[in-house]
Amino acid sequence: MLNSIAETLHTQQGAIIKATEQHISISLLALLIAIVIAIPLAILLKDHRRIAEACLQVAGIVQTIPSLAILGLLIPLVGIGTVPAVIALVLYAIMPIFQNTYAGLTQIAPNLEEAATAFGLTKWKKLQRLELPLAMPMILSGIRISLVMIIGTATLAALIGGGGLGTFILTGIQSNNNTYVIIGAVLSAILAFFFSWLLKFVGSNTKRLRVGMLAIVILLVGFSGYQGYQALRPAPTEIVIAGKMGSEPDILIHMYKDLIQQEDPRAEVTLKPNFGGTTFLFKALQSNQIDVYPEFTGTVNQQIIKSKQKTGTNPQKTYQLAKRELARRYQMRYLKPMQYQNGYALVASPQFAQTHQLTKMSQLANYNNEITAGFDPDFYQLHDGYQGLKQPYGYHFKNVKTMEPAIRYQAIANGRVNVVDGYTTDPQIPQYHLKMLRDDRHFFPPYQGAPLMKESFAKRNPRVVTALNKLAGKITTKEMQQMNYEVTVKKKSAATVARQYLIKNHLLDH
Repeated sequence: MLNSIAETLHTQQGAIIKATEQHISISLLALLIAIVIAIPLAILLKDHRRIAEACLQVAGIVQTIPSLAILGLLIPLVGIGTVPAVIALVLYAIMPIFQNTYAGLTQIAPNLEEAATAFGLTKWKKLQRLELPLAMPMILSGIRISLVMIIGTATLAALIGGGGLGTFILTGIQSNNNTYVIIGAVLSAILAFFFSWLLKFVGSNTKRLRVGMLAIVILLVGFSGYQGYQALRPAPTEIVIAGKMGSEPDILIHMYKDLIQQEDPRAEVTLKPNFGGTTFLFKALQSNQIDVYPEFTGTVNQQIIKSKQKTGTNPQKTYQLAKRELARRYQMRYLKPMQYQNGYALVASPQFAQTHQLTKMSQLANYNNEITAGFDPDFYQLHDGYQGLKQPYGYHFKNVKTMEPAIRYQAIANGRVNVVDGYTTDPQIPQYHLKMLRDDRHFFPPYQGAPLMKESFAKRNPRVVTALNKLAGKITTKEMQQMNYEVTVKKKSAATVARQYLIKNHLLDH
């Protein structure tokens, strides 16, 4: 495990640094906004107990709402990406800062307040010289609590394309890569510990506190100025390409980038890997937050257009339906698909496959009484999974165990099961020398990947369309399976693997 962590830290150094920077940026921005809201509000309400208690109740209610629910409510209002993540973090961070600031200001000894009034101090001078200095330890304690909470919760930003260390955690969970999970979790914990210690160090004496407050003010002014400059200056022409979680979308978007820049060397291409699921990506495309992303024909028909039309197993008909409905309903252009399909598959252990000479799915029915299968819960229950396979293939397996996708390949590798469900391009198939069985009765629907973009973008950027169409009909299932293996198992960078394929297949110049 230590060797794997060290290797990943070396090969993914750039991605880890970028994710860490994103995590710090999101966390500190949310904290600064929460401080600007919570501390002045507590000062204003310190003499209005009922209103202050009502605000505390509201803040407490917000804290009880699951973070995923808040993100879901924010997406229709502000889209996806960093903005909803920061808003959600601010909502969570306000209560500890407001509560501690209010408590610190209202628990000052009455005789000190009376003495300050007797000396003729104005309300502002009393706040400046007496109340804030005495309340500062509690204020800093609230800030520290909020900061630790923010850094931990910020990992969820990866679910909506906000970036951060959560991308490594989510990618690790999806690909059963514990190394990624450990790196993301440990770095998040280190950040929380470091910034908590830093705040404690800054607040340990008056001089450090003043320097720290000055640094915060400078940071606020600098950040605001930078954001203002970014908003006012002419935006450069940029093509933003995003991908879903995992190695395969990461490989594809790097191919897109290389092909576009070869076609148009002046193109500025920005990649957003691990941007989220289908819903988030499609909404980002609709709202012009991204320009292109790879999507699969079966996913378009089932999740986006929700077609009730039966397309059967013909890949061309499936693609044409998706293309036509995307254009009609959403004014989007769906380019020509690649050759490979990333759909469901049944996979047998090498020993079981060799013993029974298995090559296709129909042969499994001959050994129903010998099969112990490990299926994803969804695959087991859905009609387009195991339940639907029973009639055309005659399956009545002796024992079926449901297990999370991340562990089913471990189960077959360890001999606990001899058949599992999977996807045709899963890297674990070559990793464990498993036998993917051919769907000889054509049960599973086609899932071919192709670039998806707005029609208006395609018309403005014909060279992008020309570049991406070079992948049409390219990449076999075996080739994509191997590329996923090289990224996930051998820890090669997606950019390197993508470029090597394009050069090898004469799609890209050296």
